[in-house]
Amino acid sequence: MVDYDREEEHTAPEQPKRSKKGYFLSSLIGVIVGAILMAFIMPYLSNEGLDTGALDQRQNNGRESIRTVNVSVNNAVTKIVSNVSPAVVGVVNIQKTDIWGESGEAGSGSGVIYKKNDNSAYVVTNHHVIEGASQIEISLKDGSRVSAKLVGSDQLMDLAVLRVKSDKIKAVADFGNSDKVKSGEPVIAIGNPLGLEFAGSVTQGVISGTERAIPVDSNDDGQPDWNAEVLQTDAAINPGNSGGALLNLDGKVIGINSMKIAESAVEGIGLSIPSKLVIPVIEDLEKYGKVKRPFLGIEMKSLSDIASYHWDETLKLPKNVTNGAVVMGVDAFSPAGKAGLKELDVITEFDGHKVSDIVDLRKRLYQKKVGDRVKVKFYRGGKEKSATIKLSSADQLGS
Repeated sequence: MVDYDREEEHTAPEQPKRSKKGYFLSSLIGVIVGAILMAFIMPYLSNEGLDTGALDQRQNNGRESIRTVNVSVNNAVTKIVSNVSPAVVGVVNIQKTDIWGESGEAGSGSGVIYKKNDNSAYVVTNHHVIEGASQIEISLKDGSRVSAKLVGSDQLMDLAVLRVKSDKIKAVADFGNSDKVKSGEPVIAIGNPLGLEFAGSVTQGVISGTERAIPVDSNDDGQPDWNAEVLQTDAAINPGNSGGALLNLDGKVIGINSMKIAESAVEGIGLSIPSKLVIPVIEDLEKYGKVKRPFLGIEMKSLSDIASYHWDETLKLPKNVTNGAVVMGVDAFSPAGKAGLKELDVITEFDGHKVSDIVDLRKRLYQKKVGDRVKVKFYRGGKEKSATIKLSSADQLGS
């Protein structure tokens, strides 16, 4: 008879007893093996590997392999800011406020220290930052201020050079080649938006466009007489950033921040004067206190700004002449006067290039050097004529 209420019992065979000495030997071997394994894997688990890194596990032929990835927190931007920001300074415009000679701060902007010698350091900023100043001060990164002297200023390019004593100057910025800048390239702007309270502010963006042409009315007559060539960036540039540095990721100054388009419907359009234009201007300002540009000695007006009635009746132009620069006045002792140009002549060609308006003519003129000879074509009384002009600077007038 089978009993279903009981299970068959199975008794394991009796095991031989181990001595205490055997247990000690096994434990010792385990400790040694464990120590060897830990010594092998510890370099992968050290602070150096895990401080800023991550473990990437992958399947390799059915086995997991572990790869250590290190990430440096000292990225390019922080290094650039650390190196260059001491060379970006505040520029304080101080003006007389009353007839008693009392002075006060009229505004502030930014500047870049670009050169230093035993006695002096030189700062480039915008002309509009120091315009009208009776006194100028530089605010350094540590908050201290030093007096600055205006070396020279150029309204047309909106640039100025200041000189300060070099004993407190710790850093100098280097210029890069703006000709190599490409759209989409990352850039960094350093300056003092809204005044010294936000000194040394850093913004980052990209180059949005190169060789942008912005009309400039330098004599406030309501007519643009110059096209400023600028770099466009979406790095935030605000009032007070003017004169600050636009940097590439090599930490080189590729532009001097000058302006922004501040219309309500516009966002992220900042403009910077490219270094290729800054360098020759500041060199002239250092040497002469001004920029020595070729000079014609005439007052001009674009033909497109003259009523079409006068094209026929006054200027007597052929029907096919629709562009040019009209001579509204000429100094007899100027280069143009000496070459025979007269009032109401219409210049249509300069140095082999067609002239569309006075902005175009000035662009061609400023590409030449003092002492160059250029051929111009013009219409007088309906007839085409030509003349050769020897260019001089304005300070040579009458010589």
